[in-house]
Amino acid sequence: MSTTPASDRFTTLPDDETLAATVVELEEHGFSVAVVDDLDAARDAVLALIPEGASVMTNTSVTLQETGIADAINDGGPYDSARNKMFALDFETQKQEMKAIGGQPEYALGSVHAITRDGTLVIASASGSQLASYAWGAANVIFVAGAQKLVPTLEAARERIIQHSLKLEDARAYAAYGQNSYVGKVLEIHQELPGRIHVVLIRQSVGY
Repeated sequence: MSTTPASDRFTTLPDDETLAATVVELEEHGFSVAVVDDLDAARDAVLALIPEGASVMTNTSVTLQETGIADAINDGGPYDSARNKMFALDFETQKQEMKAIGGQPEYALGSVHAITRDGTLVIASASGSQLASYAWGAANVIFVAGAQKLVPTLEAARERIIQHSLKLEDARAYAAYGQNSYVGKVLEIHQELPGRIHVVLIRQSVGY
């Protein structure tokens, strides 16, 4: 059993060899991958993939906030913000319409909680609201992730979610909504038809 503190174990950036090997595995599993050096380059790489006027859903993500991607989509940019459309509706009376908008955009944007050495993407969620679009509903999916999220195995990915990501998300959710978070659902994406899922990896520790 490792004695490395979770805060160090799950925030340390991988070496170049590990990063390169993981990129190869991701590409072999149908994901397209771009590796960038910083937050500005990540934002530019993502926006370059999205045509003007496209319907884009920015799912809740610290990474999308820190890179400025969420603001670029939702704050008057040349895109059709599915998030703005969805939250203009009434949750009590228009829940199904909200689900349809958020679950079936042309582009779904978000992050992952872990990427395994053999090329599996792992995303945890309390409600699962974003998972339907990632798994099937969105025509295109773009994940943006700091390279510190690379882990050796699926077991390590699950440990990362519980021991690291959940603690930070719980604090964020309580501050934002006055309620605790939890892991309700976990999506593992092992394979995809080429061209649908794009991964932008940042050579920095971004998000959690």
